[in-house]
Amino acid sequence: MIDIHSHLLFGVDDGPDTIEGTMRMVEEAASEGITQLVVTPHAYSPHYHVPVQEVESQVRMLGDIIQVAGIDLTLSVGQEVRLHEHIIENLLNKDILTLANSRYLLLELPTQHVPAYTIKIIQSLLEEGIVPIIAHPERNKGIAEKPERLERLVRHGALAQVTAGSVAGYFGKNVQKLSIQLIEANLIHAYGSDAHNTDSRPFLFNKGLEVLGKKIDMDTVDMLLVNNQQIIQNKLLTIYEPETPVIKKWWQLIG
Repeated sequence: MIDIHSHLLFGVDDGPDTIEGTMRMVEEAASEGITQLVVTPHAYSPHYHVPVQEVESQVRMLGDIIQVAGIDLTLSVGQEVRLHEHIIENLLNKDILTLANSRYLLLELPTQHVPAYTIKIIQSLLEEGIVPIIAHPERNKGIAEKPERLERLVRHGALAQVTAGSVAGYFGKNVQKLSIQLIEANLIHAYGSDAHNTDSRPFLFNKGLEVLGKKIDMDTVDMLLVNNQQIIQNKLLTIYEPETPVIKKWWQLIG
């Protein structure tokens, strides 16, 4: 299984403080059956910014340690990029990492709202051949108040990733309920742990999938896991028909 959202790197954002904490996360991920993990430390957030070079350096080092330890887990680079006005400039300057160097970018919205310029950024990313994946929309206050806000972003070409802990009920019943509603409305396309450590923010990867299987169906579980694989392999997701010219242009580009 593939996890496209994790905070595995140590001492750089709100993930583990030490390499020992990172290795505990590695062991937990492997025990959950995760075989490929995209590390996505924060970039351009108000509190944390982990530069591309730091991500790549730690991933190389940790990959060597994992291989020597004989753990069946492959790491890929990525970032959880906070929405900001200069994102296209940063992307073109190679100051931003996509998921496993694919055309898919993990995009984080502010916690409390959906900024007015979000659609403009989505359209600009698509014009550059990059598809934004909205991270954990179920935990955004603005989307919780009006789920149609996420529908609008998806209609303009964005994808969305639900968090395992949200589905599992870790963030409360309201977040769990909204997660299920968004999935049932076909507004969720990918699945990630957003794990930060093994204590207060564990993976809960299988627990979330178990809940999904019971509350919705196993076809949905399979769809999300297949989409995760398609994302890191830089392949097209066969999830909905493109409705706007800019999305059609991108679909034709890599389809």
